[in-house]
Amino acid sequence: MPVEFSDAEDISELGTAGFLRIEEIPGGGAYRGALFVVNARGEPIEFSYNSVEVPNSFLWRQSDIRRHAVRSIVTSVFQTCQSSPKLLVCLGREIDHEVFCNDIRLAIPICRLVPALETVSHSPAEQVVPLSTDDPLNAFWHPERPLDESAEGRLFSRLVGAGLLLEPFERVERGLAEVYGDGNQE
Repeated sequence: MPVEFSDAEDISELGTAGFLRIEEIPGGGAYRGALFVVNARGEPIEFSYNSVEVPNSFLWRQSDIRRHAVRSIVTSVFQTCQSSPKLLVCLGREIDHEVFCNDIRLAIPICRLVPALETVSHSPAEQVVPLSTDDPLNAFWHPERPLDESAEGRLFSRLVGAGLLLEPFERVERGLAEVYGDGNQE
């Protein structure tokens, strides 16, 4: 007779969170990025990635080149991702506010994380919420922070409580290094 059991916590109702990273490829001339989707326990669900070469032309303004590359990677990883995360988390130093406030519209809450002592450009359309974590952060929410009692709010709270706000970005970095054959992997 099998041992009767039940999972201590049903996390399926919380859904998944997507962690988006964009980085310039060493040596310049291209960017790469990935969308890493995890469940509320931080277990991997999906990893979508891509890279783009940046236009090298006098016709482009320097500020537009990076924005174009980021927008191209973001749309490509969204198109290939089979999961539907309930919220998206990214780093404010990698993703400017224009990407999700002006260029790409999502039907899920977007959270750009920025260390409390750093400054980044932001939009009045973003809601800034200080987070009390080991390393204080500011969360720039667009279009707004999810309600605490919503599935998205409970998912975010669980990620914060489990120390899973910044750690997935490290796994994305290692994943990109492995995919693209960087020699500095551990």
